This record gives sequence, structure tokens and C-alpha cells, in this order.
Amino acid sequence: MHSPGETVPFLDPYPGRSGILSWIFSTDHKRIGMLYLWSILSMFAVGVVLGVLMRLELIAPGRTIMDAQTYNAMFTLHGVVMIFLLVIPGIPAAFGNILLPLQIGAEDVSFPRLNLLSWWLYLTGAVLAVTSLFTGGGPPDTGWTFYVPFSERTTTNVSLAVVAVFILGFSSILTGLNFITTIHRLRAPQMSWGKLPLFTWSLYATAWIQLLATPVLGITVALVFIERLLGIGLFDPSKGGDPLLYQHLFWIYSHPAVYIMIVPAMGVVSDIIPAFARKSVFGYKAIAISSLAIAFAGSLVWAHHMFVSGMSDTAVMVFSFLTFVVAIPSAVKVFNWVATLYKGSIYLEPPLMFALGFIFLFSAGGLTGLVLGSAGTNIHVHDTYFVVAHFHYVIFGGTGFGLFAAMHFWFPKIFGRMYDRRMANLSWYLLIGGFNMLYFPMFIVGLQGMPRRYYDYLPMYQTGQLVSTVGSWVLVAGLIVMFYGLSKCLRGPRTVGNNPWGAATLEWTLPSPPPHLTFIDPPDVPRGPYSYEGVSRDE
Repeated sequence: MHSPGETVPFLDPYPGRSGILSWIFSTDHKRIGMLYLWSILSMFAVGVVLGVLMRLELIAPGRTIMDAQTYNAMFTLHGVVMIFLLVIPGIPAAFGNILLPLQIGAEDVSFPRLNLLSWWLYLTGAVLAVTSLFTGGGPPDTGWTFYVPFSERTTTNVSLAVVAVFILGFSSILTGLNFITTIHRLRAPQMSWGKLPLFTWSLYATAWIQLLATPVLGITVALVFIERLLGIGLFDPSKGGDPLLYQHLFWIYSHPAVYIMIVPAMGVVSDIIPAFARKSVFGYKAIAISSLAIAFAGSLVWAHHMFVSGMSDTAVMVFSFLTFVVAIPSAVKVFNWVATLYKGSIYLEPPLMFALGFIFLFSAGGLTGLVLGSAGTNIHVHDTYFVVAHFHYVIFGGTGFGLFAAMHFWFPKIFGRMYDRRMANLSWYLLIGGFNMLYFPMFIVGLQGMPRRYYDYLPMYQTGQLVSTVGSWVLVAGLIVMFYGLSKCLRGPRTVGNNPWGAATLEWTLPSPPPHLTFIDPPDVPRGPYSYEGVSRDE
């Protein structure tokens, strides 16, 4: 292993190849993580453009820039891109690949070639999803959930879109399998379960969901494809099928998928807060166990999406109760993060600001989720903009800000350069302000009764929609400032030391950026995963 302070090339080229081939055929976990990161951020840009165009259409009642069919298509592709191409793979596939072996003292993941295959499958699925916009009968217009019988009767290119989702599901399964095996088999000899970083614990819990729940999605979208192709009656009621069966199968995957999205972001926050509070994390075991509890309990609550589908009162009561139960381990994390900050020697840097933004926005989304989990209130706000607001507070406010926090926390380690902190702080203010300006009015118009997914609306909702659209512009301005600030420093010299934040986990003992080969010899593991004895900031 390279000694600290030694100048090393960033991610040494794959042996025998050069240029782009040394990247797209590399089995180095760090390079594969970078391939995922650039791919995911590219898809994020596509999803943001689609979202902004939708908001422009909704700035006023009536048609503004597109017709209803185009709006439905953009709505569908915005959901598919953001959910399946950004949020689900975002933190695990990109930062998990780069950091998991470094955090547990492993040289690489267990199956490097499968790891590369997972990225190729992701890229294939992404290309097919975008291609579905321009081929067949036009962009799919069913919504990202592909609800039947719409997805079976529409003449748009749903078949290619569900094939893309099927392939993306295999990519997710391979990533989960790799992570579980790596954590079990390749930990450094001194890296016991009680010393694993909490980000690694979150990846472990997420990997089990990926491995066990994603096959259900694959089977479900495969059945939709087969029914469209052969015309057999699985879900179409006109042919003797049952559309409620599709809803059950879809949400058996898609609700656990919410935790594939959010649990890794929780792991990011769990690593950031003790680093910037300069104290050991409060309730390490409780946070680690709560990640597994979220993964388990989150797999039992899928039918709270279906309270108005006609299920029995007993089923409604059971799933409502389980929805409140799954909130407990999430609350455990929030309380422990706040307790970690209490009386800490806090220094406010951009990663901590994004982590605090995560806690605030995720808590708002979680509390409004309890409104939806209660059957009585759910009936009134079901399929309204209240659901849209809740979903984005959890997924964008949670996973999105978790991703931004990870980018600002580990950027110096990955690239060996430090970004402009003032520009990062400015982007945070724009993002937090624009986010609340965009999504909070949706709670209000939702409570007023405006249905979601509608292309047009009554004049009574115009004020809220106008404020939301202006908020989207502020949010996009924040994204531009953030990515510009991060990208402009890539051209500068590598001036960052091994540990600019003074963090205590194992990856910060390596040079910045990490060399191609790491931990050839087993590393010395600290007594505790967040022990700050003898750890100092290295600018």
C-alpha cells in the first residue's frame, strides 16, 4: 500500500488498456463506482429537465407549453429516470462501490467482474429507458408505476420501458449480492461486526432488500411485457385478470425500494455527524440495528398504498399499524443523530449542512407519511398533491440531500482536491430554499383537493402551482451552483491531505485519492468505529 503523503495517480489504469477502455472494462471497485457516479448524475440531469418542463406547464391553468399526452409521457419518464436510474442506485452503486471495501479494509469487492457487469446492465437499462421516448408508439404515458390495465392497453412504447426496468432490476440484484458477500467474507481480520462504520451497516441492510425484493419487480414487469405480447389475461379484467394483483406485486417491491433509496442516505448522515461533532456517535448499536429493522419492517407495509382499493377493514387496520411501527426505527436514528450533536465540538462545513438539511426534510416527509399511514386521513388525501409533496420530501429531501452530503464529504478523498466551501454553502441555501418553495405549497393544494398527475387544474390552485414553479427555478439554480463548484476544482492541483475532515473511519487513513491497490496487507482497525483519539484534521 502507498504510504500516507506519497503522490499517487488517481485510480491507476486497468492493466493492458488505456483511455476510456481502461475505465469501461476495469474491475477496480473505485473506477466502477466512478462510472456509476457519472452515469447517475447524467440521468439526474435528464430527470431535472423533464421535471422543470412539467412545472412550466403547470405554471398556469390551461395549456402553456405542451399538450396532455406529452405531459403524461414526461411524467412517466421523469418518474422512471429519477426512481430507477438515480435514487435507487445512487448512493449504493456509486459511493458504496467506491467506499465499502475501503471502510472494511478489503482490497476489492468479492465479485469484481459481476460488479462491472452490474454497471453495464445499468447503462443498458438507462439507454433503453431513454430510447423508449423516441421509438415505438411514442413515450410511455402510464406513470412510473406502469399500472394495469393502462400499461397493457396503451399504444405507447411501454414494452421497451418495462424491459429497461427489468434489466435495471438485475443490476440492483448483482450489486446487493456483491455487497453482502463482501461484508461477510472480506472484512479485515480486526474488523468485527461491532466495528463496522454505520455507512457500511446501511449498505448491508440495503443489499438484503435489493437481493430479496427486486426479483418481485422483475417478475411483475416481465408479466406485463408477456401480457402485452401474447394478450393473455393476467392483470387485464376484460380478459379475466386481476389489476389488484398487479398492485400487490408492484408495491411488495416498491415500498421496500423506498428504503433502498433512503437507508444508504441515513448511513451517510451517520458517518458525517460524528466527524463534524468530534465525538463518538450516540447509540451505535441502536443505529446499526435500526437499519436492519427498517429493512425488515419496510417489507411488510406495502398495502398502505392501497387503502382505497377495497381491501377489508381488518387488512387496513393491520397495514396502518405496521406503517406506524416502521416509523420507530427511523425516529431512533433521528434522535441519536441529534444526541450525537448535543454538546459536540461542532464545526459547520458543507457536508454537515447537507446532513442537517437531510434530517429536517426527511423528518417533515416522515411525519406527513404518518398522515398517509392513518387510514382515515389517507382516504381524504389519497392521490392528491399531498402525496406528491410527501414523496419528494422523503426521496428528494432525504435521498437527494443524502447524495449531496456524500458528494461533499467524500469528494476530497476521491479526487484529492477541495472544493470552494463558499460556493457549496451558497448552493445549500439555494437548494434548501428552492426545495421548500417548490414542494411545500403542494401540501396545501393537496389538502385543498387537487389531484396529482393532472395536466390541468382549476384556477383556485393557481397560486400554489405558481409558487411551486418559481421554487423549481431556485432549486435548479442551486443545483447549477453546486455542480459548478464541485467541477471547477477538478482542474486544480491535488492539495488535500489524507483526512481533511478529521474523520475516524478507515478510508481516511488512505492517501487522497486512493491508489489502485489498497489494503494488500490487513490494516490496523481502531478500537471503535468512531474513536477520535489521536485523529486530527489534515488539510
